[in-house]
Amino acid sequence: MACGFRRSIASQLSRVLDLPPENLIKSISAVPISRKEEVADFQLSVDSLLENNNDHSRPDIQIQAMRLAEKLKCDTVVSEISTGQGTVNFKINRELLTKTVLQQVIEDGSKYGLKSELFSGLPQKRIVVEFSSPNVAKKFHVGHLRSTIIGNFIANLKEALGHQVTRINYLGDWGMQFGLLGTGFQLFGYEEKLQSSPLQHLFEVYVQVNKEAADDKNVAQSAHEFFQRLELGDMQALALWQKFRDLSIEEYMRIYKRLGVHFDEYSGESFYREKSQEVLKLLDSKGLLQKTLKGTAVVDLSGNGDPSSICTVMRSDGTSLYATRDLAAAIDRMEKYNFDKMIYVTDKGQKKHFQQVFQMLQIMGYDWAERCQHVPFGVVQGMKTRRGDVTFLEDVLNEIRLRMLQNMASIKTTKELENPQETAEQVGLAALIIQDFRGFLLSDYQFSWDRVFQSRGDTGVFLQYTHARLHSLEETFGCGYLNDFNTACLQEPQSVSILQHLLRFDEVLYRSSQDLQPRHIVSYLLTLSHLAAVAHRTLHIRNSPPEVAGVCRIQFLTVISSIRRLLLLTQSCKCS
Repeated sequence: MACGFRRSIASQLSRVLDLPPENLIKSISAVPISRKEEVADFQLSVDSLLENNNDHSRPDIQIQAMRLAEKLKCDTVVSEISTGQGTVNFKINRELLTKTVLQQVIEDGSKYGLKSELFSGLPQKRIVVEFSSPNVAKKFHVGHLRSTIIGNFIANLKEALGHQVTRINYLGDWGMQFGLLGTGFQLFGYEEKLQSSPLQHLFEVYVQVNKEAADDKNVAQSAHEFFQRLELGDMQALALWQKFRDLSIEEYMRIYKRLGVHFDEYSGESFYREKSQEVLKLLDSKGLLQKTLKGTAVVDLSGNGDPSSICTVMRSDGTSLYATRDLAAAIDRMEKYNFDKMIYVTDKGQKKHFQQVFQMLQIMGYDWAERCQHVPFGVVQGMKTRRGDVTFLEDVLNEIRLRMLQNMASIKTTKELENPQETAEQVGLAALIIQDFRGFLLSDYQFSWDRVFQSRGDTGVFLQYTHARLHSLEETFGCGYLNDFNTACLQEPQSVSILQHLLRFDEVLYRSSQDLQPRHIVSYLLTLSHLAAVAHRTLHIRNSPPEVAGVCRIQFLTVISSIRRLLLLTQSCKCS
């Protein structure tokens, strides 16, 4: 595996540089493959060895690379040493490369890449990931899709790396909107409609009562009073709220099942309506709470009255706010899970909110606030169905299924499927997720159905198509591995490119684990799929001599194994 080769190179370098091999490991990286020219397998960045020197005293990097290369020798592992722009390059013995990579993928299975030195010494951690978090009594808005799939990716990745992950869905199930909804249901609600189509009916009620409240102060006052009754624990108001919450979660779980997403805990702002009062008392006892002329309570995070650093934590009537409840939730989760890291996945519009929450935790004396992290993401623009602008996620899922069914029907090679609708939804959803994950999470992007469903190029459909073709080879020629195979039969450039790319597997996992960006894995997957497609056209199993057919089959099996593993990180739905 890559780490074995890296270790061998580091051992030789350590003798020349008089440095411990472990200090060199992360400076040695697998070289990305190139379509234009043959490249080395690994490179050492000389710049990284000299990074502690001042710029004025550092010798010319290129000269340093050449001097270092002259002191190194080829051996049974390294067959060629050269220099690049500030790098020393290493080419691995080709037969050893073939045998080692194929055997390692086969032997390590789902642990391939995780035994790398890049992950050694990294302790297993308790990680809480809060994601999705739709608003109760409202249909699952399409805006929550990104939080759901990004949070799911982060949780999958952390679990794959051996961490103990708790997935929390922190529902928006408290606040003034429930005052409006409670009043609205009493005025415009129908029990039959609530039972038959709960979220659709509650959405209609919410829209209608908002209009009424804007025109009629009495309706607005009634809504305010209803929420106060909730805060004070009025049994009748709480019973209606509980009904809305239960019906909403039922509907959400049905959507999550379609997405292939699960949670360990369904929490919500309502859990912390009492504990938020304890937070206010704690802020007050520390002299951090300030009353305004309007009767609200605020915390001045700047200490000098800067309006941009003032966070409101209590309304004038004493009821809690979103920030107060988030503070209470964070404190409760530390007590419950004793987490090493807590990750919040929301849109970038909440960046300031989380900065203020983390800062308040710090000044309240909770040093563990530094373990809290906000992973923000950008906005998807222009997502429409054929009927117009999309508001709800279920509309998107239905559109995905419809378009993918039409796409499959237009392809002559599509096999007859047992459940074409389910397959269409899974493949289409995977395609949408791959499209979403191609760029920086923080970036806004313009959505395009045509781009999502393109079967050629860097798309999720192409990725799934490659997986399906390789799976067909599995079914035709079997998925058993040979104990012994002739590596000399697998030295074509197309084969070597795949092996070189597999060397980067652990680096890609490591990089994504550090910055939580799925784009590294998606880019790696798409390149691997293109390499596999080229190899599939040129390396034939059928009608080849048994020795050649056997080793080609093994290489394709290692590729499909790698694709499958990484696809399962990006989503919980099955590979097609």
